[in-house]
Amino acid sequence: MKMKKPIVFSLFRDQSVFMTAVMGIMTFLAVMALGISIAIGTGVVRWNRQWDTFATVQVTNADNVKSVRRVLDDNAEKIESVREISNEEMAGLMRPWISGAGNGALMKYLPTMFEVRFKTSADMRAVGDSVKKNARFITHNEALRPSVSAGWKMVAILVVVLSLIIATIGICVSFIARNTAVLHKRELEILNQVGASDSFIVRQMQTIVTRICVVACGCGFLAAVPILAVILMVAHSARVGLMAMLSISGAGWLVLIMMPIAIILFAIFVTKKTTLKILNSEQ
Repeated sequence: MKMKKPIVFSLFRDQSVFMTAVMGIMTFLAVMALGISIAIGTGVVRWNRQWDTFATVQVTNADNVKSVRRVLDDNAEKIESVREISNEEMAGLMRPWISGAGNGALMKYLPTMFEVRFKTSADMRAVGDSVKKNARFITHNEALRPSVSAGWKMVAILVVVLSLIIATIGICVSFIARNTAVLHKRELEILNQVGASDSFIVRQMQTIVTRICVVACGCGFLAAVPILAVILMVAHSARVGLMAMLSISGAGWLVLIMMPIAIILFAIFVTKKTTLKILNSEQ
């Protein structure tokens, strides 16, 4: 006659589905939060590095244009490239403010602007000190500082969200382990009476949690990856600005792959701590 499988530490179907769903959703959110934070952080670093040697020169007084050009020509060995922004480009940039009947008059008051790329940051500072006597000298890093600051703030917020998700996972795993032990309290007492060690009981609990977490974390990760890819694709379609700089490098994807593994190990650790605490309280 075929013997029935023991029910010691077996999770009921409803409880197993609940834990799988919770862990899957939490893994999905954790991977999304980490992936977006990595993408934004990479974008901010690339965006900031891209403009390290760029500056804009704004000449508001037409009498100073020749002096500014002379300074730029005298420091040609420190400059990679100089581009004077045309009136057409200026009109395009200012269109929301100068469109209409009075745009011709306003165009007369637009400054003469040069976009300058220097060979090094030291060259940019040296030339900037000379240019500032006759014009406004604005480095791109200085002009884009609010955008960079906003990017780092977004990364910080996502890190806080990720921490809350990990804490929620710990609470859920602890609750499931405690609930399972309560449901099988009678079996626990029998095992203690026959001399089963605490490590044996802990391993049984960890085996169940590991199986559930592997399935849940795998599903959560596979669901998050396509969405991250779509987010990056949409960001790159912007072609300009900080959004176009968002990216996840090979090392970033490796970190994302390690996230589900870290969640599984964390769940195993929490299960062990919770189970030992319950067993010690029963003794």
